[in-house]
Amino acid sequence: MITFRSLPLRAATLFLAVLAAIALVPGVAGTASAAPRLASASNFRDIGGYETVDGKTVRTGELFRSNKLSNLTDADKQTLVDLGITLDVDLRNASERDEAPDQMPAGIRYQVADVVSLNSGLWFHEFVPITLGRALIDAYTTKSSNVGQSIGYPFMVSFVGSDAAFRDLVKAAATNPGGVVFHCSAGKDRTGWGTAIILSILGVPRATIEADFMKSNTYLGRSDAVELSWLNAAFDQVKRLYGSMDRYVRKGLKIDQATIDKLRARMLA
Repeated sequence: MITFRSLPLRAATLFLAVLAAIALVPGVAGTASAAPRLASASNFRDIGGYETVDGKTVRTGELFRSNKLSNLTDADKQTLVDLGITLDVDLRNASERDEAPDQMPAGIRYQVADVVSLNSGLWFHEFVPITLGRALIDAYTTKSSNVGQSIGYPFMVSFVGSDAAFRDLVKAAATNPGGVVFHCSAGKDRTGWGTAIILSILGVPRATIEADFMKSNTYLGRSDAVELSWLNAAFDQVKRLYGSMDRYVRKGLKIDQATIDKLRARMLA
């Protein structure tokens, strides 16, 4: 495991810039139609309804992904209550949270799971210049429209602060007695990878996970909100470091079998 102090100064500085680049400004409302909808959070959606590889179905009405929830209308707040949501998990960094704090109705608990937090230290599972160099090459070969995003996704797999945040998200999804909404700013990058982790644990096929990820382009009304190569960069980093998503979940995120069983029992029908 690599520590911040062992990094060359330029590499460390660039990584801090990459952490900031993970947070992007959300786009305008899209044209997709799916219930339920929030007028003030265009990328709010249910992650249920998908079939798994073993023929089960991910339950709807349990887990919801979203962009920022700082401008909720009264009607939107009532929608969250009506959906039975009792927990809001915020994946944003401290600056984002201070600038646009969540405005949740009474009765919905708030939890921070900061993907770029330094509370667990500035440690990495791979030497930062290696991750950075490979990401830059991948960005060039895939003709990525946003190099910062191409770099940011593999670092969400390599950074231990991200491990802690996504572990907290999965545990909340597995154990919270009511519905859960989780979000970042645009609801597409940190939220996108968090969704990919949860759906992978549930046994949803990779192609379906990719399709869900790409829906942010529709919901945000931007053809460039996400690119599949970014998500692939995270999956590729998982394969390099752990060999499989299952080992990443168990060894990287340190999620135990009891939590996995609870998530599957709650979410699969």
